[in-house]
Amino acid sequence: MAKSSADDEELRRACEAAIEGTKQNVIMSIRVAKSHGIWGKGAKLGRGQMAKPRVLAISTKAKAQRTKAFLRVLKYSNGGVLEHAKLYKLKHLSKVEVVTNDPSGCTFMLGFDNLRSQSVAPPQWTMRNVDDRNRLLLCILNICKDVLGHLPKIVGIDVVEMALWAKENTPNMPKKQVDLQDGPVKDAIAEGDMKVTVERELVSQAEEEDMEALLDTYVMGISEAEAFSERLKRELQALEAANVHVILENEPLVDEVLQGLEIATNCVEDMDEWLGIFNVKLRHMREDIESIETRNNKLEMHSVNNKSLVDELDKLLERLYIPSEYAACLTGGSFDELHMHQNIDACEWLTEALQNLEVPSIERCYAYMRSVKEKWAELDRLKNTFAKRASEFLRNYFASLVDFMISDKSYFSQRGQLKRPDHADMRFKCRTYARLLQHLKNLDKNYMDSLRKAYCSSLNLLLRKEAREFANELRTSTKASRNPISWLEGPIGPNQTVNNADTSTVAEAYGKMLTVFIPLLVDESSFFAHFMCFEGLANGNKTEHDDHDLGIEDIDDNISKDVKNPSDLEALNESLHDLLDGIQEDFYAVVDWAYKIDPLRCISMHGITERYISGQKADAAGYVRILLDDLENRISLQFSRFVDEACHHIERNERNLRQAGVLSFIPRFAIIATRMEQYIQGQSRDLVDQAYAKLVTIMFVTLDKVAQADSKYEDIVLLENYAAFQNSLYDLANVVPTLAKFYHQASESYEQACTRYVSTIIYTQFERLFQFARRIEDLMYTIAPEEIPYQMGVSKVDLQKVVKSSLSGVDKSISTMYKKLQKNLASEELLPSLWEKCKKEFLDKYDSFAQLVAKIYPGKTIPSVSEMRDLLASM
Repeated sequence: MAKSSADDEELRRACEAAIEGTKQNVIMSIRVAKSHGIWGKGAKLGRGQMAKPRVLAISTKAKAQRTKAFLRVLKYSNGGVLEHAKLYKLKHLSKVEVVTNDPSGCTFMLGFDNLRSQSVAPPQWTMRNVDDRNRLLLCILNICKDVLGHLPKIVGIDVVEMALWAKENTPNMPKKQVDLQDGPVKDAIAEGDMKVTVERELVSQAEEEDMEALLDTYVMGISEAEAFSERLKRELQALEAANVHVILENEPLVDEVLQGLEIATNCVEDMDEWLGIFNVKLRHMREDIESIETRNNKLEMHSVNNKSLVDELDKLLERLYIPSEYAACLTGGSFDELHMHQNIDACEWLTEALQNLEVPSIERCYAYMRSVKEKWAELDRLKNTFAKRASEFLRNYFASLVDFMISDKSYFSQRGQLKRPDHADMRFKCRTYARLLQHLKNLDKNYMDSLRKAYCSSLNLLLRKEAREFANELRTSTKASRNPISWLEGPIGPNQTVNNADTSTVAEAYGKMLTVFIPLLVDESSFFAHFMCFEGLANGNKTEHDDHDLGIEDIDDNISKDVKNPSDLEALNESLHDLLDGIQEDFYAVVDWAYKIDPLRCISMHGITERYISGQKADAAGYVRILLDDLENRISLQFSRFVDEACHHIERNERNLRQAGVLSFIPRFAIIATRMEQYIQGQSRDLVDQAYAKLVTIMFVTLDKVAQADSKYEDIVLLENYAAFQNSLYDLANVVPTLAKFYHQASESYEQACTRYVSTIIYTQFERLFQFARRIEDLMYTIAPEEIPYQMGVSKVDLQKVVKSSLSGVDKSISTMYKKLQKNLASEELLPSLWEKCKKEFLDKYDSFAQLVAKIYPGKTIPSVSEMRDLLASM
């Protein structure tokens, strides 16, 4: 017993060490034999698996106003040291229950009300013996009553037995220091105290009242528990003896029951044998029924399959059936307008029939059937026969339609009457066969190429004849000068001008040609693209001839395919080339005719062509745009030819003898430029600016060469011609940027020529004076100014001689300069400005000479600059 107490004390100290730092006092500690349930979140024990042995410790913790009590679960670590595992607050203890399936009674379970809302099983332990269980539970109940003020519900525990145990084991209870709310107090659990504890703490008030009522029936008090227990044992023995006596008295009845049971057993065995026989028979019957049902199901399946097969065959036969009226129409029907509806219906049926015999419209297994293949081959022969007949008819129809129009002269322009081409009747007749062409394309595309070529060939003849007759009559009926205007030949004098004949009718005639035929060609291109089934490419340029007008509005969308791809675009361009090829020659003829009458009218025609080019952007009018581009190139080529001829004419002046005055091409260019500006239209500015650049460049180069032919008069030729260029182009240079650039270039060249010529005149008349000044300037680079008067040739005596010889008759010398200017200049209007430049230049030079004399020869007097200025002003 002393050893047990020592072990308990050692265990208690170990528990206190484990919870050291929590400020809690250990009241009791005890080892557990087995522990069940969940230890730690997510650590569930498997079936039949027990947790490692644990130690249960009851501890309290004093607060300012209340005391808390805890049930701690401790476990041994790998090093054999106790450590904290689980903590329960005893204030939440609601039930104490002994597990009934443990016959030893050592397993109990504690129910905590704060675990009800969690998926955690109530903690359950198995103690080493009943004594350990009672010790732990009594300690828990005492603390709940004294410290926490409530008792949990007790289930499965004999309170009387527990009270007797407490009475017998009171001396063995250890004495402890209990840290309650009022402070540490020594409590030795004595026998009387334990009795009171058991009576007061293990029994609730209601249970105590029920127990007293029970004891009153036996005329005993609640304190006579041992006598009450002995009396209950004696009554139990008496009841058991009475039960045995009753059983022995009822033995005959038991024998009769046993005999009845034996008879019933025999009957059951007989019934079991019969049931076995019936079961065998029923099994055979069930097998027969299953066999019958299987055969019946097969028959039903065969019946359903046969019915489905018949239905499928009927549908297939419907696809394979060729109506006689369609076959007759496809093989030998008429293509007259009255019979076109029949042909269209036959085409629609044939197209649908061919599609119905091809995958995926028909299942692949049917497509390989011999009957389907044979019927498809028959339909293909019908398709080829019909396509061949239809294409041959349409080729002949197109040719006959155009031949009829060509043979009727009323369709074309005649002498004195310009006839605008009208293809409305022809298109109306062609629309009758638009749907036929659409179906023919869907049946066999290969026939479309020949049909398109036949249509283009026939219509090309008609268009070319219409354009030729219209162009011939247009040239004949246009009132224009019979003598072509020559812009490069003939004299050009002050009172002479180039022929001012009005040639606007030439440009109007060209514009009329485009006005009539360009819309016609665009309409024909668009109509051809729709009529010949270029749907995807013609959608962007629908004019008056849309699908509804062509009569193909109700064709199945699945039949009409989008052909917007490079190969079809190339095919359309080739067809449009065949349709319109050759018609450009008649346009070229009008351009060449207009050029011969007035080459500058190429500018007007170029602008008219540009306006039409900007309006043609659709794919269907692609060739029309090419035609307009070719016309523009032809006009540009003709105009470039005129510009080249003008350049050659200008360059011929270079080979002539010395020419005085203004060269002929200067005023002639001014006249041409003025007329060109009058003719500019649309985008022709680039064309004219290029011509300006080329002509003026040649003019300036030729002028330099002509001037260099005689160096004596070089500057005179240059200044006179540059001045004439500026005077004649002053108004145009203000509005034309290109001419403004050349105007400024001519102005700079004129100023340079004037400066050179004036310097030459002055230097010639006062050569000794300015040569003496130049020698002085040269010496100043090497000799000090005060030493120059002592040099040979520049002494004061030499200066006096030069001044006397040059300035003694200065008025006569100045008059001589003026006469030379007047004699050499052919343009009298230039003389005043040039004489002013000459006087200004002379005064500048003389001022420089006077400053040199004052610096080098101080004290020497010469005529002053002011005297010279007054003299020049009087001249």
